[in-house]
Amino acid sequence: MEVKDILHLAVEACDDKRAEDIIALDMDQVSMIADYFLICHGSNERQVQAIARSIKEKMDEHDIPVKRIEGLEHARWVLVDLGDIVCHVFHKEERTYYNIERLWGDASQVPIQVGND
Repeated sequence: MEVKDILHLAVEACDDKRAEDIIALDMDQVSMIADYFLICHGSNERQVQAIARSIKEKMDEHDIPVKRIEGLEHARWVLVDLGDIVCHVFHKEERTYYNIERLWGDASQVPIQVGND
């Protein structure tokens, strides 16, 4: 499966749990950490956990390995490492505070389609 296909699955998983402001950044020319960052947020800890678990479950359905999940217990900023894609699932307050979209401002935003947009 291509990386963009995996990105699309992760976006679907986030959207399924009503994640807000889902964006993808193309990190290829900016960082060696990953090809893409997927960033979204939930309005409370339970929703953040549900979004992160939804990503894991969607990957499991397609036999895509999840390398690591960090921060699930506190659910303020959860990282789901898919290798070439790192999903950042924030609590709304943390997303505003850390503003990683600005930090990685040199990365271009990847057009993604969520829900019925």
